[in-house]
Amino acid sequence: MEIGYYPGCALHGSSNDYERSVRACLEVLGVRLRELDDWICCGATAAHSLNHKLAVALPARNLAIAERDGMLEMLAPCPMCSMELIKAGELVSRDAGLRREISDIVELPVSGSTRVINLIQIFQQVGLEKIRQLAVHRLDQFKPACYYGCLLTRPPEALRFDDCEQPRSMETLLEALGAQPVDWNYRTECCGAGMTMANEATVLDLSNKILANAAAHGANAIVVACPMCHVNLDMKQADIERKYGVRHEMVVYYLSDLVGLALGLEEKKLGVNRHFVTKT
Repeated sequence: MEIGYYPGCALHGSSNDYERSVRACLEVLGVRLRELDDWICCGATAAHSLNHKLAVALPARNLAIAERDGMLEMLAPCPMCSMELIKAGELVSRDAGLRREISDIVELPVSGSTRVINLIQIFQQVGLEKIRQLAVHRLDQFKPACYYGCLLTRPPEALRFDDCEQPRSMETLLEALGAQPVDWNYRTECCGAGMTMANEATVLDLSNKILANAAAHGANAIVVACPMCHVNLDMKQADIERKYGVRHEMVVYYLSDLVGLALGLEEKKLGVNRHFVTKT
């Protein structure tokens, strides 16, 4: 399988461990990623609050490149990126006037025909049966709290691959590999997302509640599919300890990390060793 690939700013920057994990895992599953040529920032997280046309044009430029290069589908592992790309695609596909205007702005024709998918959806396309067949290790030791955050399944009118309030797609995949996901309360709550720099106090408060709830329900790890969620729940644990006097020591994995471990990949190959909180 070959699919278009939009890494976005985070996966080529601060969250390049996520890209390492995604690429290593999908390689074993026979998925070839064709990175978008000369991609640009999708506009997250500020463009929509500054200029509506800019917020559409930035992701639309990437969609136009994908269409030009014949990409019928494109993987965007960052939920913010995938959401912005999907929304822009739907806007230009529905409004002929906007479509012409945005095409002029980005200097390429764009119709919104490329389908944008996230990490969970690419695993769904590969199929549970194939992933199970290729797995060499069971994940029996993991009792993860699957954390979707506020963007992975929302807005529901644009992201329709799972229930926006009670998603189960990550649990279904990990259960097939032997893990025992816990039932908990914070799977779709916000961690503070991009407020990490602007309002750290809010991020620490929200992330502390998420980590505490996961532990209270018996989780020994949290699983995410978002670079911002990983930063807030992994890197911020030291700051949470200093502020609240609580030591969570909760390991935070990307979904591709656990799938990769089941497929026999080493933690270093997946970039797990670069996380701030690791197994003792």
